[in-house]
Amino acid sequence: MLTLSLADFEAARERIAGHIRRTPLLTSRQLSERSGFDVRLKAEMFQRVGSYKIRGPLNKFALMPDEEKRRGVVCSSAGNHAQGVALAARIHGIRAVVCMAENATPAKVAATRGYGAEVVLHGTIWDEANEKAKELVRTEGLTYVHPFDDAELIAGQGTLGLEIVQDWPEVDAIVVPIGGGGLISGVSMAAKSFNPRIRVIGVESSDGPAMQRSIAAGRLETIDCRTIIDGLRVKRVGELNFSVVQRFVDEIVTLPDEQIFDAMIWVMERCKLVVEGAAAAPVGALLHGLVNLPAGSRVAVVLSGGNVNLDQLRGRRWN
Repeated sequence: MLTLSLADFEAARERIAGHIRRTPLLTSRQLSERSGFDVRLKAEMFQRVGSYKIRGPLNKFALMPDEEKRRGVVCSSAGNHAQGVALAARIHGIRAVVCMAENATPAKVAATRGYGAEVVLHGTIWDEANEKAKELVRTEGLTYVHPFDDAELIAGQGTLGLEIVQDWPEVDAIVVPIGGGGLISGVSMAAKSFNPRIRVIGVESSDGPAMQRSIAAGRLETIDCRTIIDGLRVKRVGELNFSVVQRFVDEIVTLPDEQIFDAMIWVMERCKLVVEGAAAAPVGALLHGLVNLPAGSRVAVVLSGGNVNLDQLRGRRWN
């Protein structure tokens, strides 16, 4: 079972500090009034690559043996993980190959190449692209970089939680989106190592609640994931992540995609911040009263990124 200490997160923060931005905790009067809490927003859309996803790869590559660096790395992703790996690899002078499905959004392919990665298009779904990545591990000796089920990645992602508790030591609760579980694993351990009384609440789409189902069952479950929100679309969460969430996360709540999309628009209209679907999920949970805390509680909401899939927004019909 993975358990990281406050010193582990402080060390990770020191490793990556020269290459990331310390994103702000923004006050939100309107969300505070709607929820009855004192709410602050951890604005990772201002991070390099537009999301928290650069934190983990930067920490992992800083610790990578020279021989593995010389061989290069490979990952499979159609979104933020691809760009995080690409830029972190460029910073560390490592060859990076990113496998994407052939129908990946052209803008995301271009962004990943722009950060210096080689893009291999294969298959029509992530699983097929991931099989190609595993093939390149076998044939070219590349090191596979998992998007969430990796201890060094989790430590890097957890530096986000460390920043929250350092910048707001009085925080009572942190609300975090859950996809595969890498972000909430790191944030929950970092927060609880600082103050065990801080509550950590995860938010998933009810159209793909892989972590909630697994926690309820007491074992990893593979689900029929129907959410269309990229950062939340996972059939099976990571083994390390499941173990961490079991021990360090206090509650998981869910809401449907439609309410998450509505929360995206609410944040854009009321807070003047561009957020992607996964980032809007914790806001949606507050707007719909899913977070049960005493009135006036100090609540940090993780806005995990701002790389909006504009094709999804263009395709929606607004009431």
